[in-house]
Amino acid sequence: MNLDSLESFLGQVGGIVWGPYMLIPLLLGTGLYLTVRLGGIQLLRLGAALRLGLLKRHDDDAEGDISQFEALTTAMAATVGTGNIVGVATAIGIGGPGALFWMWVTAILGMASKYSEAFLGVRFRATDEVGEKNGGPQYYLERGIPNAFGKFLAVAFAIFAVCASFGIGNMTQGNSIAHNLENSFSVPTWITGLVLAGLTLVVLVGGIKSIGKVTAGLVPVMILFYVLGALYILLVNITSVPAAFAEIFSQAFTGTSAAGGFLGSTIMIAVQYGVARGIFSNESGMGSAAIAAASAQTTHPVRQGLVSMTQTFIDTIIVVSCTGLVIITTGVWKEVDAAGQQISASIMTGQAFSHGLPGQWGSWIVTVGLVMFAYSTVLGWAYYGERNVERLFGRPAVMPFRILFSLVVYFGCTVQLGVVWNFSDVMNGLMAIPNLIGLLILSGLIARETKFYLKHDPKLEANRAQIEAFMAGDPGWEEWKASERAR
Repeated sequence: MNLDSLESFLGQVGGIVWGPYMLIPLLLGTGLYLTVRLGGIQLLRLGAALRLGLLKRHDDDAEGDISQFEALTTAMAATVGTGNIVGVATAIGIGGPGALFWMWVTAILGMASKYSEAFLGVRFRATDEVGEKNGGPQYYLERGIPNAFGKFLAVAFAIFAVCASFGIGNMTQGNSIAHNLENSFSVPTWITGLVLAGLTLVVLVGGIKSIGKVTAGLVPVMILFYVLGALYILLVNITSVPAAFAEIFSQAFTGTSAAGGFLGSTIMIAVQYGVARGIFSNESGMGSAAIAAASAQTTHPVRQGLVSMTQTFIDTIIVVSCTGLVIITTGVWKEVDAAGQQISASIMTGQAFSHGLPGQWGSWIVTVGLVMFAYSTVLGWAYYGERNVERLFGRPAVMPFRILFSLVVYFGCTVQLGVVWNFSDVMNGLMAIPNLIGLLILSGLIARETKFYLKHDPKLEANRAQIEAFMAGDPGWEEWKASERAR
């Protein structure tokens, strides 16, 4: 099978995995079910969660490897990537403005899934042989569902996650960085590859503490930098914003008529691409963020679950919305090239920012934003990959993985990757399936322990002594504390 045939085959498989009969109903259904069981936790507790994660940033005297804020930024680093720039353009370019509405729906429901998987990541974490916290679907699926089926789900997730880490978390990100720097600043791809591979290896050798410090400094700066540029464009085009929202809501339920080079879309295409690109962007339901959450210094799984939940809000409701509204208000999504075809999604966001900002500022903001977003994604996914490699092959395999991962970054920067993009879509989808099944099976435990904790600390203001006092004697609490001490 040649590369063209393989790319076509993977595209067909991805269409099935992300189609209307497999992952889309499972993602939306799981998010809706967890939203109901948790009493709309993503809406009622969002303010308290943002305050704890972004302002307080850590729990005093809590066990863990990095602060709650660093765990949040590590997970956000892995998700705020090319999906926030190219993924949004792809969704709107094929599904029309209505796709953005379905990205919002996916985010709101996905916040319940993100909370649940992060809760479980901490709830079933353990301390490994070098004293680091280990958790995530590759562990909680087996520990929470203690039978052969639970082990099967855990191993399947770990295999798909390692494969995905080399695709969406490595080669595709490096490729985007290298080609954008080449197009904007004439930097040869091989130079970008060497620099990126070297920087990645230096950070990865330091482990999660090094990754956490880098992402805690990089992520807030890159998001603020990008969002301020987008807000300036929206303010300049403020009269077009109401019409943009009208298009988003109307076309979410009617589809988009073909015009010029635009392909046209049905409601199903808008839903499919909105959900697929929404998950590509915020990873809610995939289980990946639970791996970072498990390393957090937190006094209770509920607290880190709520902090992790804010990642989806920031990623999609804020950053993705900024990208989508800029594309729609500037009208770039309807523009065609010299051949009469719709302009490529890979340059659509850059075109939109160039229309809205003077001189070369638009192109520079998108290029620099994409470089920072993509590099942070490499770091976040490197950690996800190594934790799953450790689950499959043990701690001695971690350092060889870090070296190989860094070398593959160079490869991603210097070759064309059409087949890798399709492979990444498939692996992302396959990762989510065992995790979502596990969330449904463990939903009773999640709801029960969440409600008990929030009954005593609804505003997330309790200190460690207060938490230990009101949790004393609770079976779930005692089990968690025992696993915290186990090696």
